[in-house]
Amino acid sequence: MTESTDLGPEDRKIVTLARSARARNGVPEGAAVRDETGRTYVAGTVQLESLKLSALQTAVAMAVASGATSLEAAAVVSEAQTPSDTDRAAVRDLGGPDTPVLLAGPDGALRVSVTAG
Repeated sequence: MTESTDLGPEDRKIVTLARSARARNGVPEGAAVRDETGRTYVAGTVQLESLKLSALQTAVAMAVASGATSLEAAAVVSEAQTPSDTDRAAVRDLGGPDTPVLLAGPDGALRVSVTAG
């Protein structure tokens, strides 16, 4: 396991934002993405009867709705051990296959870093 202190400051920031969203909203996952201009978008899991989105899908949708044309990085805080294929696909659709996807546990410790590939 890689500790979050091994991340650069911008990546630590999105992990912290994702962790905060998860805790603040009491949802299973929190996520944050950083677009090509350095803006960040933070979201939690959406679980409505008519709409279900992971936190990372929601953060990507927020970025797209705000006019982002690419992503530099994405982070999700979850109990999961790896980012889901659907989360990686959402990041890949906007950021491309080489966009890093960071997965941290609820304690903020980085579990894995993969590409959206």
